[in-house]
Amino acid sequence: MTRPVRIANCSGFYGDRLSAAREMVEGGPIDVLSGDWLAELTMGILVRDRMKDPSGGYARTILKQLKDVLAPCLDRNIRIVTNAGGTNPRGLADAVASLAASLDLPRAPRIAVVTGDEITPTLSDWIDEGVLRGLDGGPWTPGPGMPMAAHAYLGAAAVASALAEGADLVITGRCTDAALVVGPAMWWHGWTPDAWDALAGALVAGHIIECGAQATGGNYSGWQQVPGLEHVGYPIAEIAGDGSAIITKHPGTGGAVTRGTVTAQLLYEVGGPRYLSPDVVARLDTVHLDDLGDDRVRVHGTRGEPAPDTLKAGVLLLAGQRNEVVFLVGGGDVEAKAAFLDRQFWGRLGGKGAFAEARTDVWRGDHPDAAPWQRLSRVVCSAADPDPDKVGRRFGAVAVELALASVPGLTLERPPEASRPIAVFEPALVPRARVPVTVTLGERVWTVPHPPSGAAPDIAPSPGPAPTVAPTGTTRTVALGAIAAARSGDKAGTANIGFFALHPSAWPAVRDAITPDAVRAWLGGWSGPVEIHPLPNLAAVNVLVPGWLGRGVAANLAPDPQAKGLAEALRTAHVAVDTAYLP
Repeated sequence: MTRPVRIANCSGFYGDRLSAAREMVEGGPIDVLSGDWLAELTMGILVRDRMKDPSGGYARTILKQLKDVLAPCLDRNIRIVTNAGGTNPRGLADAVASLAASLDLPRAPRIAVVTGDEITPTLSDWIDEGVLRGLDGGPWTPGPGMPMAAHAYLGAAAVASALAEGADLVITGRCTDAALVVGPAMWWHGWTPDAWDALAGALVAGHIIECGAQATGGNYSGWQQVPGLEHVGYPIAEIAGDGSAIITKHPGTGGAVTRGTVTAQLLYEVGGPRYLSPDVVARLDTVHLDDLGDDRVRVHGTRGEPAPDTLKAGVLLLAGQRNEVVFLVGGGDVEAKAAFLDRQFWGRLGGKGAFAEARTDVWRGDHPDAAPWQRLSRVVCSAADPDPDKVGRRFGAVAVELALASVPGLTLERPPEASRPIAVFEPALVPRARVPVTVTLGERVWTVPHPPSGAAPDIAPSPGPAPTVAPTGTTRTVALGAIAAARSGDKAGTANIGFFALHPSAWPAVRDAITPDAVRAWLGGWSGPVEIHPLPNLAAVNVLVPGWLGRGVAANLAPDPQAKGLAEALRTAHVAVDTAYLP
């Protein structure tokens, strides 16, 4: 097969648009339908689902999507690859087989199941033996909490093997998001496991389309220039035999595929220049993007290194319960009213010190020119504790008791809710030799070897854009957003903010403006670590803030626990910019 393989995405998370699968199959020619259903928070949800019902533990929404597309996919030989198996890929395979039997299909689909990712049964022994390592390579020890489950992130080789053996539908558990794209590309082009550059190119393409509409204009800084954002289309990667790709979408769908939308997603939730996966290490500092127009962006030049000898694993710890109440306070004197509520509410519960973690956040709404109902401020009281009783019925009851006995204009935004469990995601590294990977297709079961090791080649980073203007020596203070777009996200407790120049000529200004000290100031005097990773080839800077999100989304009581809004917030920071680089 020499032509590029067309791999379409129809899901970026568990809960994404149900009609997307049908839209991608009906919207134009594709060879593979893929989608990502898993995230750190999602794995915690699915683990708890399976504890309640051993037959569950997978993303149930995919059954509705498959009901819409199984027949046309079988008819047109479109392969389907999904990680919606979550914590129970065999359970999902059984459910899909039952669904298929209820439909008028030309034949029964050949369903392959990839397993090996769940390492829960050996977790305790491995902890005792010191098998697991931290991301820094040092010893790993779990934080506070009781281990619930652990899953290693598998790669693409098993997906490729299943497709080569004739699978119509490949269901995995926890694999890397991009493996759902890399695997089909490996199978289509017949790449060997040591085709580092081709694999790296597919890894980058997979990362670009794995989050669905974020590559086609969703959550984009330049959203006002994105046509049809009300019903945005989903992305397609056309991956060639050398690993280069064209990112596009079906004609006539909403959204846009531009250098900007692709760059924003490329920087999303990544670290330094070396982007690790179980299959290959992609050098992000070698990626080149060419905007071809007509919603087509070429991604090429990516160099690859051999994959590490370890796999990332996600260990889920049950770390207690959490709860919150939201008070609405009308009118002025918000600071005084909030301070009184803070003392009154927590005082009746023994003080904030009675909890493992407690905080009060105030969202101001006292804008004099707003309508009356828009002048309500929110006072959010949140707590977490290993003892569920502390954040249970009494927590909400105290809030209700204040309804007629506190500051004027007080009400609750919603009735108090039951506490929620905290499933903390903690990453670790496990030797991949300890994680056998198997594929089951009908009566056949086989093991898929991990990719070979090897010395990393000497790869030079690609240079940034050539200067097109000379600095004037005159500066003007502007919002950072005047010269840079951005996107942010989370990896456990680390926040990632990827900034990139709105125009390549502004790259020097973006590079110089984003320093550790500047970022700390923008974060309100943050005293923790800040990592700066320039990517000149993309006119971009990736910023990592370890610890900003505490122990991660499930345990973080702060607003924006996944740092989704952090990038746009920081784009309002004021910076001095040479006037030569201003639009």
